[in-house]
Amino acid sequence: MTTDTPWQPLESMPRVCGNSPGSGVIRAFPEDFQVDEVLGFEADGDGEHLLLHIKKRQTNTHWLAGQLAGLAGIPAKDVSYAGMKDRHAVTTQWFSLRMAGRPEPDWGQLDNDLIQVLQVQRHRRKLRRGALRGNRFQIRIRDLSADRAELEQGLIQLRDSGMPNYFGEQRFGHDYQNLALAEQLFSQPRSSMKRQLRGLVISAVRSQFFNQVLAERIRQGNWNQPLAGDYFNLDGSRSGFAHDQAENAELSRRCGLQDIHPSGPLWGRGLPLVNGLAGELEARVLSGFESWRYGLEHVGLEQERRPLRVRLQDLIWGFPEDGCLEVRFFLPAGCFATAMLREIIEY
Repeated sequence: MTTDTPWQPLESMPRVCGNSPGSGVIRAFPEDFQVDEVLGFEADGDGEHLLLHIKKRQTNTHWLAGQLAGLAGIPAKDVSYAGMKDRHAVTTQWFSLRMAGRPEPDWGQLDNDLIQVLQVQRHRRKLRRGALRGNRFQIRIRDLSADRAELEQGLIQLRDSGMPNYFGEQRFGHDYQNLALAEQLFSQPRSSMKRQLRGLVISAVRSQFFNQVLAERIRQGNWNQPLAGDYFNLDGSRSGFAHDQAENAELSRRCGLQDIHPSGPLWGRGLPLVNGLAGELEARVLSGFESWRYGLEHVGLEQERRPLRVRLQDLIWGFPEDGCLEVRFFLPAGCFATAMLREIIEY
């Protein structure tokens, strides 16, 4: 089985700020891309799990989890984290270790130029994927070639109206390799593909469907406005509701305030949660991907929704030196800073 419609790469998908006003370089140095995880809960103060808050530089999350397991003398499966963090950056990240009565090691043994343990707290439950409120970003863009007035106009638009919630290119692997493997996975149900890679491929296909729907709604100019049959996500919440009518002054008002956001599909089993014009649009965009949709429906995933727009919180910016822009902002968990950056520059 093959897809009848070629998938669209992210770089060809439309921006809401129009054509990019310029270009720049990100991650020229690890310190240019700083990310701080913000947990969605407070530590219990006791329990069999340890929560470690770690600052790392140019360090792979999976590799660091292995180092923690080795020092603690526990199986790798007893170390968990809420999300992956970019290796080519300076990040703070939370890990949990199930100690189950084991003595606590000297965490100072980890400290070096690349790793620093900031906090250690007890907790009753393991840290699960996605258990974050979000991430704070501080990013410097160097070798900036852009009209400053246009650049700031775009930043003001994003601050006041929100940004498209595209999945970033990181989700798809180098040269979209994760999507290239989708045919192999879905055409060979008993494929020997390793579990971790299988999960990455499934996630990439789901993300691609969402991005293509978002791209089409940006082209139509209704990515941040009600469409008949839409399903809306409440801002800052996984909750939502369906509504059959587009001509509704209250829905339009709430969308304008970013209190609610139209949503796109995270494909899986069950009937789509949209109908009417929204349902017709999504069916048309995804009509050429029958084998991929069938594959997602048979790996245990259920239909879910993700907001097409995300509120860009606490956005501030400045020009600390010639040819350099610094931006700071907060994004909820699961949102990509690169989706914001691509709105204002080619990087």
